Amino acid sequence: MNVGKILVILGLTLVAAGLLWQAGEWLGLGRLPGDIVLRGERWTLYFPLATSLVLSILLTLVLWVLRR
Repeated sequence: MNVGKILVILGLTLVAAGLLWQAGEWLGLGRLPGDIVLRGERWTLYFPLATSLVLSILLTLVLWVLRR
């Protein structure tokens, strides 16, 4: 595989990830009622627990359907 082909694949992957990220924000992912946000004076810790669980379940279902 040459470098040009690798760069094109990497670019398309980043575009797809960006589109999925935007779709997730539009659907409300990242702000679910199980996501943990801790804020201090100079720091913020964000742990998307509920969002991670939802995405894991969805991805598991999609991959299960594709394997069938």
